Amino acid sequence: MSNPRPADPMTTRAFRFRLALIGVLALVALIVAAAIPRAGQNPDYQQFADQRSLLGIPHCLNVLSNAPFVVFGLAGIVWLLWRHREEPTATVPTWEFYAHLTLFVFVTLTGFGSTYYHLQPSDERLYWDRLPLTVILMTFFALIVAERVSPRWGPWLWPVFVAAGVAAVTHWYWTELQGHGDVRFYALVQIVPLSLIPIILLAFPARYYRTADVFAILAWYALAKVLELTDGRIYSAGGVVSGHTLKHLAASLGALWMVFLLRRRYSVDMHTAASGPS
Repeated sequence: MSNPRPADPMTTRAFRFRLALIGVLALVALIVAAAIPRAGQNPDYQQFADQRSLLGIPHCLNVLSNAPFVVFGLAGIVWLLWRHREEPTATVPTWEFYAHLTLFVFVTLTGFGSTYYHLQPSDERLYWDRLPLTVILMTFFALIVAERVSPRWGPWLWPVFVAAGVAAVTHWYWTELQGHGDVRFYALVQIVPLSLIPIILLAFPARYYRTADVFAILAWYALAKVLELTDGRIYSAGGVVSGHTLKHLAASLGALWMVFLLRRRYSVDMHTAASGPS
């Protein structure tokens, strides 16, 4: 059972207008993605700046920097299971608990998938790097929409979003295997959530997740993308660490922040359950 939306000054008309605007933006993005020319994976993408082998590990720092994903993912799983065991009467909806658990399971799998990829970069291995990341992003997007717009949408939005993300990354990989790679729809499922989430945060009131916390997670992800794009420049500046290695660390800190976000979310839920209906 979900707590009702707190009282806010938004009228039904304003709610529908903002929701329609979100829908129009998503539709425009889909039309643009379908209209632009087919484009495959940039062949230079996998030419990472730091090619060093250390301790007998190829691309050592790009490999080892995935360890925080495993650590923070397992921390989230353990905390959620402990919380569920200690507070089995929590009013967090069942689907939401499993969505939170899925997030951290796939954060953990991201660590393994990215490690597998960076040991010997290839399109085949890149698929297993991108797949868990896509599940994380689409699950997070569904949670934000349900929390801000309507909790009743969550149980059906979540599987739809995840299925769309998995289909998009699988379509990219399948087209690469056919010799005519098409990265458009994979890019779409990356860009649309990351573009719409800030708009949703500003357009709709919060129930549980603090706006600042969600923006902090997005900021870590944005920093990770900047570090990825400046991989070579950072490495050439000192020859110690590359932008891609730092990208892994920044993105994993976003996952750690998610642990903090959910701790506050479950604390709010416990407080509300304990105080009873108002």
